[in-house]
Amino acid sequence: MKSTRIVQKILSNYEGENAGVKGNLCRVLMEGKLGGTGKMIILPVDQGFEHGPARSFAPNPAGYDPHYHYQLAIDAGMNAFASPLGQLEAGADTFAGQIPTILKMNSGNSLMSDTAGKNQAVTASVDDALRLGCAAIGFTIYPGSDCQIEMFEEIVQLRKEAASKGIPTVIWSYSRGEAVTKAGETGIDVAAYAAQIAAHIGAHIIKIKLSTDHLMLPEAKKVYEEQQIDISTQAARVRHCMESAFGGRRIMVFSGGAKKGADSVYDDARAIRDGGGNGSIIGRNSFQRDRSEALAMLGKLVEIYKGKA
Repeated sequence: MKSTRIVQKILSNYEGENAGVKGNLCRVLMEGKLGGTGKMIILPVDQGFEHGPARSFAPNPAGYDPHYHYQLAIDAGMNAFASPLGQLEAGADTFAGQIPTILKMNSGNSLMSDTAGKNQAVTASVDDALRLGCAAIGFTIYPGSDCQIEMFEEIVQLRKEAASKGIPTVIWSYSRGEAVTKAGETGIDVAAYAAQIAAHIGAHIIKIKLSTDHLMLPEAKKVYEEQQIDISTQAARVRHCMESAFGGRRIMVFSGGAKKGADSVYDDARAIRDGGGNGSIIGRNSFQRDRSEALAMLGKLVEIYKGKA
């Protein structure tokens, strides 16, 4: 596989990794319509597990079929397709080698009680990722949850095993739980902290939410104000989160969130691009739309990340 100078520069930031991990990162970075640019768009479809089938797929019933999402990711020229074990297995043979896949190794669900603590169950193994030919594993952590220590320890061990077998790790770092207010879940100080935590526990690719200018942590707020850290625009907040990921030495993509208007999706992508982020991981905003509309949206996002829109 060829790689561009941009991709080679990104890979040089992963100084402690073996050739297998770097090779799979290269595979994702060189795939699709953004291949070689250092930017990426990933299609994640774990919402059926997280939110239930009707909430996830009734707006576009074609999405009940796992093959639909594989084909959408391929036809849209995405860098990778991320999903839990069962959904990947349902199309693994038909689509083998056609797009890099990311095995989402833990999942939550909407049937847990409010007193259960914010946590996710490990539902797959590194050997599953090898068997399915995955380019990476994915794992969610909840900084701020009473269960966070357990989640950190789980992914540190899985990441160690995966890296030993040449597979990189994508960490979904979403601050939520008992120690985080609702506004704080997307506050810039908390989002940047979530990015830093993911980097420290070994994420090769970090996924966080786009943030607001809210500051939740009193001691952090003092520093933001004293140092006059620019958090006035979405692009500035993206830039600050990238700084928090080892000065931009780690690949970071940003969540698309719940379905919203197309213009908002495009504005988010421009802010990610202008702030130096590596791209989007966009699920419901794509697969809950009709196929033609989804392809058009993803195509425009590609153009935005190329600086053409």
